Parts: sequence; structure tokens; C-alpha cells
Amino acid sequence: MEHVTRIVIIGGGPGGYEAALVGAQLGAEVTVVDRDGLGGASVLTDCVPSKTLIATAEVMTTFDSSHEELGIIVADDTPYVDTPARIVGVDLGKVNRRVKRLALAQSHDITASVTRAGGRVVRGRGRVEPAQAPDGSRQVTVTADDGSQETLTADAVLIATGAHPREIPDALPDGERILNWMQVYDLDELPEELIVVGSGVTGAEFAGAYQALGSRVTLVSSRDRVLPGEDPDAAAVLEDVFRRRGMNVMARSRAQSAKRVGDRVEVTLADGRVISGTHCLMAVGSIPNSADMGLEESGVRLKESGHIWTDGVSRTSAPGVYAAGDCTGILPLASVAAMQGRIAMYHFLGSAVAPLDLKTVSANVFTDPEIATVGYSQADVDSGLIDARVVKLPLLRNPRAKMQGIRDGFVKIFCRPGTGIVVGGVVVSPRASELIHSMAIAVDNNLTVEQIANTFTVYPSLSGSIAETARQLHTRKAQREG
Repeated sequence: MEHVTRIVIIGGGPGGYEAALVGAQLGAEVTVVDRDGLGGASVLTDCVPSKTLIATAEVMTTFDSSHEELGIIVADDTPYVDTPARIVGVDLGKVNRRVKRLALAQSHDITASVTRAGGRVVRGRGRVEPAQAPDGSRQVTVTADDGSQETLTADAVLIATGAHPREIPDALPDGERILNWMQVYDLDELPEELIVVGSGVTGAEFAGAYQALGSRVTLVSSRDRVLPGEDPDAAAVLEDVFRRRGMNVMARSRAQSAKRVGDRVEVTLADGRVISGTHCLMAVGSIPNSADMGLEESGVRLKESGHIWTDGVSRTSAPGVYAAGDCTGILPLASVAAMQGRIAMYHFLGSAVAPLDLKTVSANVFTDPEIATVGYSQADVDSGLIDARVVKLPLLRNPRAKMQGIRDGFVKIFCRPGTGIVVGGVVVSPRASELIHSMAIAVDNNLTVEQIANTFTVYPSLSGSIAETARQLHTRKAQREG
């Protein structure tokens, strides 16, 4: 009887469920061990919920910022001058119920896809047993919520357990007034005064969203600017927009503690200042879910941060054990987790596969405006990591942007000085997540600025600014060569 390859995947997020689909399609016997429902944090408590919330905020912002300029009249019995500054409001309880409903529906769809492909889903917590059998197989013990256990035998194990919110000892979330980014969807009423601690991607996205929904937001940043890991020009645009819309952005301010004082929260900063609000959202990073899983005992090397070390094809230091997603600390994106999981399966099951290439990854910050990036960055150019020419074109010049009342944003392209090959790009605009795809294609396929410049774009369109930026880079290259 022919041996069927047995694969056990611990964790059902993007890294896990995408790997399960590939493994099943390639003929393996796949079991996914998951505690909370397929989709993981990405679908249940992170990407899908936050972007659904942000979708509501985006409608609010668009209406608030441009309805007068676009000539939209809001009917009201009272004279326009007597109406409040905010004409539309939000029912946060209704928004959050929709958020949870969509997340659950997406999780069910993913479970159905994995099951339909032939995979098995087991609810529980997985632990890798240290001993490896003579044939190279390993055992995974699954403990269900009721304490019952099942032992699975695997020819390969994929760890895709994700991460959880990092906590400050003196600012532990209580789920009511002090919240982490998994708990905000339990709120029934909009926070009147929200303090957001942490100005990375998560903090910036939630700060912008709640500001748009109607909260008075204070953003506490320990760094010089918001989004310290993003393109500095893009971060500057966003911080300017935040301040212009009334957000209190506190730079170089490190939070030390947060405590309940009646129905309010007091956040104490390192310099002794105290900020008061009705709610506080802690967005201070995440911790990989790699503890108490038998990983180190099984020969899996962990970094000091607790992240699992992997190579370009998702292998860990233990034979037959792979890892994917946020637990590896490579790049905390659902798309990267999914690619890591797929690469692991292709590699173990003998299909041709290329190692993970982070320089072709496109990413997006879902603020308003959005910030989308791909390839090499401004920091790479400034540090001398790569020699590239840069052109940045403000969206203010774009006719479609003018029609839509868009004032903030730009397109930036990086290209090699000799060949004109596009090596990176940044788009700051509404729906930048859609616009970056053409740049991602260019980076992934080594296209030149000349090729982008000579490709037809719709007139008028925001994508026209991508072609125009490329045109300027190509023109300057031609002038220098001439």
C-alpha cells in the first residue's frame, strides 16, 4: 500500500489554512489543529475586523471632509449654520456586530474550503512531542478544551500559531476601559475620549478610525513621529492629516502605566505627565505564540524574542518542522504568512519552489489616507543599501484627485540609475492598497520606468500619477544620458 504523507498544521490563520489547502491539493493527508476557528487572529480579531471597522470610518471621513466641496447638501429642518459640525453619526454597537458577523462568516468559509479540499480540522491546542521516530515522523498531542487528548502522527509539522498582544505590566487590559486590539469589538458605545498608546501600524489605524467615527483621540507615541517604520514622507503626511482633523498627537512620550479611576482611565507618561480619557487602547506590539508547545525540546530554535527561526523555505532547525506567519517574526502580514505556509508545503512535498523574497512584498497601512509600499524603501536608499533614483509626485496635481477633493498624498518611485528598473514604490492616497499592485508587478518582473511610462492609463485616474512619476524618472534618465 502506498504511503500517504501526513501533515499536521498547528494554527489555522493564513499561514496554516493556506498551507492546508496546498497540502491537500498535492495529495497529502492534512490535519489542522486550531483553538479559536480557522482564519486565526487575522480573520477573527485583527485584519478582517479592523478593516471592516475602518471601512465605516472611511465613509465618515470622506463625507465629513468633502461633502461641502463636492456640493452635497444635507437636508435638515434647522438652518445649516445651526447644525453641529458633525452631520452624520455612528452606532458603534451596530458596527461591531457587523464586524463580528463578517469575521465569523469568513472563518466558516475558510473551514468549508479546507474541509472540501480533504483536510481535517481538530479543535484544541497542539504540542510537538520531542522524540522523533526512526522513520522521521513526529507526534503532535492535541488537548481539547474539555481536557481530552488525541495523538496525531505527522511526517511534517507546520507551526503557524501567530501572536498575541504585548502587555505592559502596569497597564493590563480589563476589557472595559483599558483595551487591547482584540477587545475593542466588544464596545457598544463610541469612546468619548480615547487614548491610543503606540503609534505603529495598529495604533495609527485605530487612532485614525476612532477619530473619524467621532471620538476625541490622543495618540501617544514614544518615537519622534507616527509610523516610525514607514516611509518618512508618508508618515509626515499622515501625522499632518491627524493633527488637522483634531487628533492630539504626543511625540516622544512613553507610557508607563494606565489605571482605572472610576469611569475614566489615567495614563502616566515616563516624564510624569498624566493623560485622562474615557478609554485607553494599548497597541504596543505583539508576542509570538511559541511557548509551552514543546518546540525547544524538539530541536526548534527560538530567537530571544520568542520568534521561531526559519530559513527561506520556512524550515525550522528541527527536521520535518516548518513555521509560518507572525510566530516567525519575518513580516507581520497575512499575505507573507500565507506565502510562507504555501512555500513550506511545496518544499516538503517536493514541488519546485523559490525562497521567500521580501523585496517583492506589497504592504498597506489602512489609515486615511492609506500608505502602500513595495520593494526597497527610502531608508534603504538613504543608508546606501541600494543605489536608486527617486521621484515623488504630489496627488494635488492629479485631475481625478482634484475632482474627488483629495488634497493629501503622493506617488513615489525608486529605480536603478543605469537601467531604470523599478525597485520600489510608495503610494499615499485613498485606496492606495489597490494602486500599489501595478508597482508590485513592476518590481516583481523587473520592469523599467520607461515601460510603466509608456503604458496607457485611464484619464482621469489616480493611477495616472504612477505613469507620470515614471515618466519624470525616465525623462531625467534620458537627459543625463544625453
